[in-house]
Amino acid sequence: MALTWYSEAPGGGLLRIRVQPRAGRTEIAGVHGDRLRIRIAAPPVDGAANREVVRFLARRLRLPRSAVEIRSGHKGRTKSIWVRGLDARAAASALAPEG
Repeated sequence: MALTWYSEAPGGGLLRIRVQPRAGRTEIAGVHGDRLRIRIAAPPVDGAANREVVRFLARRLRLPRSAVEIRSGHKGRTKSIWVRGLDARAAASALAPEG
């Protein structure tokens, strides 16, 4: 299965995500075009949703939060996330939506 939402680069990988804030719970919700769709329980107020995205991805990938960085989309729903040390196999096993 091709990971349209993931690009590998030296030293890590870039995730393209679409965030749905104020969801009932934080979870991976599938694919939206070429982006991984993530529901976030936090509201998009004072950076709370961004902090929750970083926390959630770090936990799912079993990496420290410092390895996860929002590169673009700080104020929008579509974001590019740089993850230091991430490869395609780890991205697929930890983040690929089921089904």
